[in-house]
Amino acid sequence: MSHSAEYFAETRQITDRIDYEMLEHIAQELADLRARGGRLFVLGVGGSAANCSHAVNDFRKLCGIEAYTPVDNVAELTARTNDEGWETVFAAWLGVSRAGDNDAIFVFSVGGGNAANNISVNLVRAIDEAKRKGLRIYGVVGRDGGYTKQMGDAVLVIPTVNEERVTPHTEAFHAVAWHCLVSHPKLQLVENKWESTAQAARP
Repeated sequence: MSHSAEYFAETRQITDRIDYEMLEHIAQELADLRARGGRLFVLGVGGSAANCSHAVNDFRKLCGIEAYTPVDNVAELTARTNDEGWETVFAAWLGVSRAGDNDAIFVFSVGGGNAANNISVNLVRAIDEAKRKGLRIYGVVGRDGGYTKQMGDAVLVIPTVNEERVTPHTEAFHAVAWHCLVSHPKLQLVENKWESTAQAARP
């Protein structure tokens, strides 16, 4: 079997094993967040950080959820990293944002954070800060879910089907999961451009 065939066979296995009930639960949580006027703070590092920016766009534009991510401000992120250290950048950002019990964080991560192994400790500190302030904690993560799954209120764990490709599959399914959410009838308020264009062209 070629690499491409194997990769997509694994993708099908993941799709078949996704916890759809958890996705429905997250959708309801986000609908409740919007109804109470809460804000959504989206956190991730590396490739997951890029996913945060895309997800914030979709939650804001398609769902009318007030959403933000610290990774969109490279000046603040690098200043905090330089002056105070990488581990505290997200927790400090939540503090300045006056995040409170009306709000929530949404974590995109492969491992979910693990302080003991010094992996994504900034996510761990942010989750601790969120807990202290009473925020809800959501996430889409891989492996065993790490600290995000341990402490979160509604967290989808992407099933591991091949230990050698946990990262690419998890980061790809971040996008699958949030696109499922932003197109959910409980959440989507604004049509996507191509779909609306196609409907307008119909006789």
